[in-house]
Amino acid sequence: MRAMSARAPARAVLALGLLLWTLPGWAMSPVQHWTLANGVRVYFVRAPQLPMVDLRVVFDAGSARDGAHAGLARLTNTLLADGAGDLNADRIATKFDALGAQFSSGASRDMAWVSLRSLSGAGPLGEASGLVARILTAPRFAAADFRRERARMRVAVKGREQSLGDVAGRAFYRALYRGHPYASPPGGSARSLAALTRTEVRRFHRRYYVGRNAVMAIVGALDRRGAQALARRVAGALPAGAPAPELPPVRDPAAPRSVEIHRVSTQTHVRVGTVGMRRGDPDYFPLYVGNHVLGGSGLVSRLSREIRERRGLSYSVYSYFLPMRRRGPFLMGLQTRNGHTREAVGLLRAELRRFVADGPTDKELQAAKENIIGGFPLRIDSNADIVGYLAMIGFYRLPLDYLQTFPDRVRAVTRTRIRDAFRRRIDPRRLVTVIVGGGAPAPGSR
Repeated sequence: MRAMSARAPARAVLALGLLLWTLPGWAMSPVQHWTLANGVRVYFVRAPQLPMVDLRVVFDAGSARDGAHAGLARLTNTLLADGAGDLNADRIATKFDALGAQFSSGASRDMAWVSLRSLSGAGPLGEASGLVARILTAPRFAAADFRRERARMRVAVKGREQSLGDVAGRAFYRALYRGHPYASPPGGSARSLAALTRTEVRRFHRRYYVGRNAVMAIVGALDRRGAQALARRVAGALPAGAPAPELPPVRDPAAPRSVEIHRVSTQTHVRVGTVGMRRGDPDYFPLYVGNHVLGGSGLVSRLSREIRERRGLSYSVYSYFLPMRRRGPFLMGLQTRNGHTREAVGLLRAELRRFVADGPTDKELQAAKENIIGGFPLRIDSNADIVGYLAMIGFYRLPLDYLQTFPDRVRAVTRTRIRDAFRRRIDPRRLVTVIVGGGAPAPGSR
């Protein structure tokens, strides 16, 4: 992701905003929703507490759409702000900075996005949003920019090869998803990036950066009429196009799979997991709350107590679900000293088996609920946080009251629901295991 810095006055206003969001009696305004003529679905929350507006435009244009060209989605997204119309990257950055605005962009497996934070005054917001519109509708994709960004991504690929954690993560996705689009690394590979062309970038932009493939989230000091005008200004000129096709379903592993990659190191990185859940999954809340007990709550989780505190095998051990449009992964991970790898992996699997069989205790469940609900206000304590959630709600078509009902849905989770969900969704006998580091066998072993 890239970001262009705002001026100090904007930062001061944002700092004030954090205080205002914590005042007693604050409640988030209801989510308003409408659709532009070209198909862009807009989600808006009025937040008059400070004179700022945050917006995000999200496209179904992540690396799952790369096809045979790994890295294409991220390269296309990165190039958007390198030139638009008669403006080059420096002039675009200078204009945002002069307006006290922040622009950023990024791409993951499911989606690509651009974001803007601006003062809500008609002048600054009008100019900043106009710049975003030019970036979206008239990117230059100049030859020099293309070569520079592609070279930068190739350097980044080489850098990730030196990170054992990155190597383990990419190997885990390949082993878990195999021929599915989620197996493709968002940053591409040295080979795939070398083969990319500007023609493919232009074609990708024309296909996926269109109205019917877009969602816009707006949070800030605007009324409905002002938000509608802002949405039209930013995305109204996008061609309507067509939504991206449905991704193929994700299959559960038919059998356990193991990948071991040797790297000279004193530590070994471990990833163990399987297919998890999608956004909007009916089992989301029992799986989410249950995982908080298992490995999602830091030092007080079961995995941390057993592997870090009692055995001293790893400084950090964790587990999480990553819901996506299709079923994302369930992943457990740790880093341990060479020579302790097999013991640590065995403990990960054993703790998972016990949890799937028995679920949490009453005490663990109560503590998890209190921790999740107590920390929830901090996850939505700024416009920037809310606009991210709002974009997620729109992109995955979640209920409009998702944020307002989140605490109650956590409270409603029971031990029975957690045990039932984990038993149906997680099979400890068919886990994908990836081991990377000095504790792995010689090159060529699999």
